[in-house]
Amino acid sequence: MKIGIIGVGKLGLCFALLLERAGYDVIVSDSRKSHIENLKQKKITTNEPGVAELLNASKNFTAVHNNKEVVEQADIIYTFVATPSLPTGSYNISALDNIIEDIKTCKSAVKEKGFIVGCTTNPGDCEEFNNKLADYNVEVYYSPTFIAQGTIMRDLQYDMVLIGGNGSHLRDIKEIHHKIQGRKPKIHTMNTTPAEVVKLAMNCFLTTKITFANTVGRVLSKHGHHDEIDKVLGAIASQTGIGSQFLNFGFGYGGPCLPRDNRSFNAYASNFGINYEIGTATDKLNNQHLDFLAEWHVKQNKDHLPFAFHYVTYKADTNIIEESQQYKLCINLLDLGYKIYVINDSVKSVCDSRIIWQTPDEDVFWIN
Repeated sequence: MKIGIIGVGKLGLCFALLLERAGYDVIVSDSRKSHIENLKQKKITTNEPGVAELLNASKNFTAVHNNKEVVEQADIIYTFVATPSLPTGSYNISALDNIIEDIKTCKSAVKEKGFIVGCTTNPGDCEEFNNKLADYNVEVYYSPTFIAQGTIMRDLQYDMVLIGGNGSHLRDIKEIHHKIQGRKPKIHTMNTTPAEVVKLAMNCFLTTKITFANTVGRVLSKHGHHDEIDKVLGAIASQTGIGSQFLNFGFGYGGPCLPRDNRSFNAYASNFGINYEIGTATDKLNNQHLDFLAEWHVKQNKDHLPFAFHYVTYKADTNIIEESQQYKLCINLLDLGYKIYVINDSVKSVCDSRIIWQTPDEDVFWIN
């Protein structure tokens, strides 16, 4: 079986290389011609562990410029193209619409093929894609991934699998994940729209849990019990049904997934006259927590030392500052007149020019 991947950014490339290692013949395409040329030469610059090694070892991995080549040659076609957020909070699926048009132009070659959407969409989008491709005998599925930047390879091999859609390719899709994970994965199947809701709702739950933990911590800190925040959250986490994961005090949520999915679910619920007030409140509390962090660190820095960060990306070992509370705190402290040092300069070119990108050469107050 030959598997195609349209869109080989960080996620798409990791998935493609794991497929190749699992024994599949893989063909990929991407809109960035320079990226495709580098892949052909097995060149990659990434901070994702394991990617360079798998690319270098790959034997049945073909990179092409044209999506139509992927559609024509592959039996199953995955796509991981970008779906940026709109001002409403919904996702812009224009890149997916373009791929649908590419598939239509290959009518004679797409008989009995599966098209799996792996990027985040709005609930109902895949149902529309299925309607658009109904006359082309192409089955549409929704199968997003549950990964974190910096651990994509690991997450694809160990996390749960969600498949929306029920057709002749369902068994093949399940088998793909069996081979990638090398064990029996936790697979959940349902129709496409419910699966799209699952993707958004899971991240909404995580934003709520993170914000709850930080709010509890803020209350304790204000009451003079900052040193017992971990004990309190640990006790809460020990209750059956709660658990410790994501129930920690620290920076609020950020990055390219959690904030956007929270807003997207709110936009989706509003279509039915439902005001998802939890999501709105969570975003508000998350922003308030950033103000608290600035106030708290300034108060703790009694000697008015320069501040120093190990990194200002939204999490360690990434190069993403999108919605990063670490970076926002850095800017807040700069605006208050503090000198700021940052050790990791992976995002230097897109950050505030006032930041000093080096190891501190004086006494500093460390953050993170």
